[in-house]
Amino acid sequence: MTQVIDFGARWKSHFHLACSDESMHGFIRASLSLLNQDNAMNFLSPVGILLFLFFSLAVSAHADTDLPTPLVETGWLGKNLDKVIILDVRTSKRNFLSAPVFEFDKKNNRQTLVRVGGHIPTARLIVYKHVRGDRQIDGRTIKHMAVSTEKFTRLMQRAGVDAGSNIVIATNAESSADLTMAARMYWQVKYFGHDQVAILNGGTAQWLIDGRRYTRHATPVDQGNWQVKTERASLLAGSQAVLAASKGHRTQLVDVRPLGQYLGTFKSSKVNASGHIPTAKTFPVDLLSSRRMPVKFSPAGQLTQLSDALGINPQQALISYCNSGHLAAGGWFVFHEILANKNVKLYDGSMHQWTLEERPVVAMKIE
Repeated sequence: MTQVIDFGARWKSHFHLACSDESMHGFIRASLSLLNQDNAMNFLSPVGILLFLFFSLAVSAHADTDLPTPLVETGWLGKNLDKVIILDVRTSKRNFLSAPVFEFDKKNNRQTLVRVGGHIPTARLIVYKHVRGDRQIDGRTIKHMAVSTEKFTRLMQRAGVDAGSNIVIATNAESSADLTMAARMYWQVKYFGHDQVAILNGGTAQWLIDGRRYTRHATPVDQGNWQVKTERASLLAGSQAVLAASKGHRTQLVDVRPLGQYLGTFKSSKVNASGHIPTAKTFPVDLLSSRRMPVKFSPAGQLTQLSDALGINPQQALISYCNSGHLAAGGWFVFHEILANKNVKLYDGSMHQWTLEERPVVAMKIE
């Protein structure tokens, strides 16, 4: 009588055990343990060999590949494409599946990228509206906050992210809004306890400008096993912490909105009053990065000089805010990651929450 053995289920179980070890060594140990079982000879069947090869390739995204810095360049990504999971954050999937638009530049005799389309091979789409949502705080509905642990876990698992995955976040990088969108996703991944993450400097725009291969077809992925590890209070500020900072001198408040919004000459529809939080310094978002596609974060030396010019100590405790926690993530990334100040928090509710709570604002004054 022929015995039928479900190797697929057993290998999947061993594979997830290896991923929890977050190293190739875990996978090897799991493989050896399977070989030591009574049915080891069946492992040498064609099906067993194929399963071994499949899971050996699948585990590559969990291999000991260190992300070199919080910002990685396209050259590095091109050499490590099979060792990372790319999360491509966009406002919709339309141009994720469309062709890029190029124009021929007669003056320089070359093709020039006009509009990003398509995506880096193996990239998984994250629609930005699913990253943030409503939260109830003191009886008020605060919009654009980090979603619940359950929702973020589902989002990551559906993108095929596992516990030990090395994540590279890409955006179109056509504008500073794209760059801060990447920073927001990066902050949220860190906030929920996953440290193996970096942002692709210059994003998909730089990838296309390099002439690298792209695709318009979504990559099918299996559901991942990623889980929220924690909610890091050290990265998040609430209204009470912001109020204390505005009354003291130990923690700086940094407003990364456009200067006109800081001064109160105009405001976002997300906020109920014009101006800024008392004592806050201005660091306009357009100073965080380059202006033209591919948009990249400004160099560390320039960011330090800008901070000094604007009266901000880049190594002192700091809270970054904006209208809704989007642009503020760019400020947080600059000070916390690029300038290596580990005492930086993001005010997630930002001016939306601050003014909904009818807290004080200052207009027509630079602090």
